[in-house]
Amino acid sequence: MRIVFMGPPGAGKGTQAAILSKTLGIPHISTGDIFRANVTEGTPLGLEAKKYMDAGEYVPDGVTNAMVRDRLTHDDARPGFILDGYPRTVEQVAELDAMLRSAGTKLDAVIELTVDIDEVVQRLVKRAAEQGRPDDTEDVIRRRLQVYAEQTAPLIAVYDSHGILTQVNGLGEIAVVTVAIAQAVNAQ
Repeated sequence: MRIVFMGPPGAGKGTQAAILSKTLGIPHISTGDIFRANVTEGTPLGLEAKKYMDAGEYVPDGVTNAMVRDRLTHDDARPGFILDGYPRTVEQVAELDAMLRSAGTKLDAVIELTVDIDEVVQRLVKRAAEQGRPDDTEDVIRRRLQVYAEQTAPLIAVYDSHGILTQVNGLGEIAVVTVAIAQAVNAQ
């Protein structure tokens, strides 16, 4: 299966994608992890991405698309994948569709985790303290949530029109959310 997880930062996409990845035996591909790996390795794409990440802004489509395109060519992603954090713009939806079309495949499901924004801010501030993530200050978190609402929320309508979108409340207990996601995936 080829699945996209959507929702604002802190909605639980990473946690749920990791669980579903193990269940389905397909890789969980997080753009955040791809970005951090490129930044840590000091790649040209990573250095470019870091400027935007530090400001709480989205990394430009060209940089993001190049990183994702490369990752989807790895052998483990051929039978399927779970994308977490991509696509984030309407332009990236078109780019992902083109990538998949060229590989003779398409998306099977899009899962949107819905959340209360104030609770997400609390989650991310706590995660920042626990994991020492400098990109998760409260100001940057609120900016990321604002950017998400402005740029990513329109994708919900696009995927809904394709008939592959399911909304799941991301604020429940992890196991309850996992069951709801499994039901949504099985329905597709």
